[in-house]
Amino acid sequence: MAEKTVYILLTDTGTWFSEMIKLYTRFPYNHVSIALDEELNDIYSFGRKVYNNPFSAGFVKERMDQGVFFHRKETKCVLYKLTVNEEQYDRLLKIIYQFESFAANYRYNLIGIFAIAMNMKLKRDNAYTCSQFVATVLKKSGLHLMKKCPELIRPDDFVDIPILELIYEGKLHEYPAFEQETNTFRVTNVVGV
Repeated sequence: MAEKTVYILLTDTGTWFSEMIKLYTRFPYNHVSIALDEELNDIYSFGRKVYNNPFSAGFVKERMDQGVFFHRKETKCVLYKLTVNEEQYDRLLKIIYQFESFAANYRYNLIGIFAIAMNMKLKRDNAYTCSQFVATVLKKSGLHLMKKCPELIRPDDFVDIPILELIYEGKLHEYPAFEQETNTFRVTNVVGV
């Protein structure tokens, strides 16, 4: 079975909401997304739908050229690579596209943040935090990478997954240049130029 790759992106945008979360977690990154490509063109999570309104939140397709990532140029990130088999990848795609197709039905699980802080499992229909979303997508794809249930997962739990491979840490807006340089280096070494 062919191998496929997905990416786990942890970020710290420096917004007041993310700083509030960081006060509790004491972890440098407080938002997690799942990306389907190394260039980070297809990034999915639960978060703000409108940059200047943290309470207008739900399922989002994030982009570096708009929204929070565009407005917060100092966003710090760490990017991990996860290798999966073709069947897991296909399931993962179907799950994400189902979220995307019915995006209007989903909302951000603000109450879930407080439940996580109190270590209380709170499952709400069609409501997710960013970490609950990514954990749910991975689990439903057949990737049982964490012992906790998705309702208790925090962004910092993702760094404890041993099969994740760190590929980048730094400012998010500097990643495209890093990725392009890395790919140029790979091509040069393969071709022998």
